[in-house]
Amino acid sequence: MAQFFQIHPENPQQRLVRQAVEIVRRGGLIVYPTDSAYALGCHIGDKMALDRIRSIRQLDKDHNFTLMCRDLSELATYARVDNQVFRMIKSHTPGPYTFILPATSEVPRRLMHPKRKTIGMRVPDNPIALALMQELGEPLMSSTLIMPNEELPLTDPYEIRDMLEHQLELIIDGGYCAMEPTTVIDFTHDHPKVIRKGLGDLSGFDIEFD
Repeated sequence: MAQFFQIHPENPQQRLVRQAVEIVRRGGLIVYPTDSAYALGCHIGDKMALDRIRSIRQLDKDHNFTLMCRDLSELATYARVDNQVFRMIKSHTPGPYTFILPATSEVPRRLMHPKRKTIGMRVPDNPIALALMQELGEPLMSSTLIMPNEELPLTDPYEIRDMLEHQLELIIDGGYCAMEPTTVIDFTHDHPKVIRKGLGDLSGFDIEFD
């Protein structure tokens, strides 16, 4: 049975943030708010929790998981990025974007795309998400909470509790989240490609649409 924390969306209670991070460190699977939609999150090295995310969302082996980061200082540890791409990412960060980038050896292989060896990277503009990652001290392995055969993510923490309370350790009620997922931009080609159009302005990117 999942715990249910109500955390203030602008001034997160540090006591609850610490408790949430301890749940993650112990292998727990959590739902937390971002600047786009609610997301599933777990420890970056936890294979069992990752398998549970795959099961809930019914994801195939080619799914690109996302590392949710507190800031761009973690980018170079987990992804290879040149100066031009870094400038584009920096000008749109934090924000509702997921950037697909070549992964470094620091990324567990099970998180990468199996053929392309890529990883999603993201810095959210949400105080609760940032407080969680600041306390954790490393990225949070994440996936937007979109249920199988649905196009839009879940946005109501009480509905999430009704549906998934027996499959999670914690649900964080952080108030209203947007109805759309992030915009996903692939930087592994000569020009950035939009893989999914969601929230986020595309001006400033030299975009090719997939």
